[in-house]
Amino acid sequence: MTPSRFVTSGDVQLALYTWGEPAGRPTLLLVHGYPDSAHVWQAVAEQLSVDHYVVAYDVRGAGNSTRPERTADYALPLLVRDMEAVLDAVAPHQKVHLVAHDWGSIQSWEVVCDERLEQRFASFTSMSGPCLDHVGHWLRDRLRAGSRHDLGLLASQVSHSWYIGMFQLPGLAPTIFRVAGDAFQRRLAAREGLTAAPPSPTFALDGRYGVNLYRANVTERLRQPAVRRTGLPVHLLCSREDHYMVPEIWDSLTEWAPNVYRSEVDSTHWLQLVQPAEVVRHVRAFVRHVDGQGQSPLSMERARRYAHGGRAPTGSQRGKLVLVTGAGSGFGRETALLFAREGADIVAVDLHADTAKETARRCQQLGRSAWSRQVDVGDPAAMHALAEWVHQQLGAPDVVVNNAGIGLAGSFFDTTDADWDRLLRVNLGGVILGSRLFGQQMKDAKKPGHIVNVASMAAYTPSRTVAAYATTKAAVRMLSDCLRAELADDGVHVSTICPGFSITNITQTTRFVGRTAAQEVEQQQKATRLYQRRNLLPATIAQAILDAVEHRRDDVPVGSEAHGARWLARLSPALLRRLARVDLGA
Repeated sequence: MTPSRFVTSGDVQLALYTWGEPAGRPTLLLVHGYPDSAHVWQAVAEQLSVDHYVVAYDVRGAGNSTRPERTADYALPLLVRDMEAVLDAVAPHQKVHLVAHDWGSIQSWEVVCDERLEQRFASFTSMSGPCLDHVGHWLRDRLRAGSRHDLGLLASQVSHSWYIGMFQLPGLAPTIFRVAGDAFQRRLAAREGLTAAPPSPTFALDGRYGVNLYRANVTERLRQPAVRRTGLPVHLLCSREDHYMVPEIWDSLTEWAPNVYRSEVDSTHWLQLVQPAEVVRHVRAFVRHVDGQGQSPLSMERARRYAHGGRAPTGSQRGKLVLVTGAGSGFGRETALLFAREGADIVAVDLHADTAKETARRCQQLGRSAWSRQVDVGDPAAMHALAEWVHQQLGAPDVVVNNAGIGLAGSFFDTTDADWDRLLRVNLGGVILGSRLFGQQMKDAKKPGHIVNVASMAAYTPSRTVAAYATTKAAVRMLSDCLRAELADDGVHVSTICPGFSITNITQTTRFVGRTAAQEVEQQQKATRLYQRRNLLPATIAQAILDAVEHRRDDVPVGSEAHGARWLARLSPALLRRLARVDLGA
């Protein structure tokens, strides 16, 4: 990138980059980390410049800025002076929204915790870079507590930060960057998922000089941490797969920044490169929230709660957003509750508003954020409205469970056009819409999400008595196989769940075509008794769905009868076709 201008700070020249127009727009100041330069912000800045004036700069020792030789020239007070010089140049009379990553965030904490400089900012978005003093207090607290859990966290953070000790060795890091800088950049890109990001032309020099940031500041601050607080609105954007920090290091931040929000992103350390669209969404929402631009989305309420004790202490799905259709009863409700117990926040979708609200209420009782939406999944307009609501209010979900469905049994020749239309709209159309709309959101956000499509063991087993129902479920299974292949390159996985005779209310609501009303009730009761004797519980299906998400499974039969049907379909399809002639409704 070519600098827009240079700003003088003492004997250092700082390269500035700008995007957008300053008049009448909020100003954003982006500060990069190590071993980076301002180029890491390019994708984020270009998107934010649509409605913001965006400024970034190369910190001393990086990019096109001056590279001091002495370690002492990288001390935090000098970095603070640099940022103040940038503020004087681009926003001398207005507050700016500060967004910073890694060492950019570390030095930004120094600024926003300064009573004199804090007033120059409207907000602070911090990514993967804590205040060194806060870390020093956190380490001391873990040692004082002395419990196995606290000492385990301490050991985990030390293992995550192994490189800091290496950086203290004179000459080692500069030599590595000088001799093998390009190779190291390629290896780092492969490890962090940055292969699609453009390489930095100044990476080797940035690494060689920037290591002085660690040598000039870390040991002193961790040994004698000061008390540093800020009253600014602070938004933590935490990477779930950060290789350099444990998430628990942020849990006590309310002591130092009481006006804090916290969101988690499925990303490695460099989330602005891995998921720029997600960073843009979070930054834009936070700026609008702080500036009072319209009604804040639910994502800010969720982030506020998450920062103030709402984060689940354990759970494989903590911090994730899970949407479940057909969540008002049966294994839809059980799935929502199980994911909530595993730490996820829930959007419970059902045709019936009261049952969806009850599921959401039960999830909230488990300590999670949860919302209910009344939606007919077979109505394209309603599903588009649901997807837009989720996108605007909460962002792309991490997991979508397309579970809503209806039953229909009886002769193919008694199944009317209206029967086919309703069954196809709900059982297949609902899955198509849910997969397409939310799959697109995952793709756009570059989110490694998961789509779970609930089919049935009927997808494996032809039968003369459930031709229409089995057709829809077989189509769901094939759709999932095709979609799994298409989304593989985007990191989105698709699972198909094929339950056996599970106890749900579907047996009580299934239509039996070609029967009188009395005969239909009799058949419903007969099917209900059969399913109850089988006793395949909804909780078992829910556990299979969670397992499929945790282990990225493809085709998941649930129940011995479903496993048997799948194996029979593989080993002897001719026998399966003969069994299909049996009239199960007789």
